[in-house]
Amino acid sequence: MEMTPIAHIKSDFSEKFGIPRQSGLVEELTAEVVFEPEYRVPEALRGLEGFSHLWLIWEFSQARREGWSPTVRPPRLGGNRRLGVFATRSPFRPNPIGLSCVRLVEVRQHRELGPVLTVAGADLLDGTPIYDIKPYLPYADCKPDAVGGFASQPKGADLEVECPPELLEAVPEDKRAALLAVLAQDPRPQYQDDPDRVYGMAFAGAEVKFRVAGDRLTVTEIV
Repeated sequence: MEMTPIAHIKSDFSEKFGIPRQSGLVEELTAEVVFEPEYRVPEALRGLEGFSHLWLIWEFSQARREGWSPTVRPPRLGGNRRLGVFATRSPFRPNPIGLSCVRLVEVRQHRELGPVLTVAGADLLDGTPIYDIKPYLPYADCKPDAVGGFASQPKGADLEVECPPELLEAVPEDKRAALLAVLAQDPRPQYQDDPDRVYGMAFAGAEVKFRVAGDRLTVTEIV
């Protein structure tokens, strides 16, 4: 079976570092689903505005590898314990397919791009190919008694973010809340804890540099 992208995501992440580890963790993040020319057909989206959330089926386009491994090291477990690949959401899979639940903010008609979807809570790299879109059905997709295994609870926003206002001015005003929320999630690999290390994260066209000491993240530069 051959699959062809129907759309691509337009997000604020030009690099993998800093992207939330799951969809919906940072509701302040917005992105756009831009359809490929042959799928820019308004009729294909008829009725979509009646749904609050969507499933995006997409490709880990920067995680392609030759062959596959039956076990992986989930960052959630510190990167030092192996679990079966099918018991994780690792991007390194036999078929690098991702699944994200996002909130539908708007369906709009663009003069050149046709119908464009604005979504919130996306955890996708800019340019990620989208293979399908399906509506989220609460009666079928929500399972309140489900068990989450080793990831039964969300990691949560662990860090207090300190960012001087003059640095934050380098980020578009409508992106600032999202940036602070992303930083609060602690973008670092979970097995790294070096208070002297300066990390760099690309976001919304800017390079954000920061340090983390204890439960405090301090932004040192935004260029």
